Amino acid sequence: MGNDHALHHGALPDEPEKATLEGRNKVLGFWLFLGGETVLFGSLFATFLALRHQTNGGPSGAELFQLGMVAAATFILLTSSLTSVLAILAMHKKNVSAMVAWLIVTVILGLAFLGLEIYEFNEYVHEGHTMTSSAFGSAFYTLVGFHGAHVLFGVLWISLLIAQVFKKGLTVVTAPKLYVASLYWHFVDLVWVFIFTVVYLMGIMGEKVAG
Repeated sequence: MGNDHALHHGALPDEPEKATLEGRNKVLGFWLFLGGETVLFGSLFATFLALRHQTNGGPSGAELFQLGMVAAATFILLTSSLTSVLAILAMHKKNVSAMVAWLIVTVILGLAFLGLEIYEFNEYVHEGHTMTSSAFGSAFYTLVGFHGAHVLFGVLWISLLIAQVFKKGLTVVTAPKLYVASLYWHFVDLVWVFIFTVVYLMGIMGEKVAG
């Protein structure tokens, strides 16, 4: 408890991210931002669905995708969503050390996901599936790579916020930033669920049904 007291200044309300008008506006503004992101990802999904059979004689999704590795990446990212929830719950309980610990675990899981994705892309390139090999390749790497960039941004963002908590403590100023970062992380995880379903499962199962 001593560490917790040292990390935040004064008494905090139960939901510090909503304690000030500025904090509430940050949360509302971020929901609007996520709306725009949803439209952007929707466009990328539509493009991928339109081009996923345009392999130009190269390998198809059914020939490339390894369901075990993708399932492992999915499990890692969904687990990181849970740890980010636990971090916000700890924040509401004013348990700053637990909050920071869960955020660190979230970052580690995010890095593990990125490591698997880099390994996956490297395997595909060796199989002849590149950004320029076909329309399918371009659409795949644009959608999945764009999501990976979002994961990397989230990892860096949460890492910076952890450093800020150590420097400034948990306050009504830093709490909204942590809450918004958690919302962003949930959005990134939700997008991956759609990628897992539309890109990988449909790619593997759809080809098998067609065959």
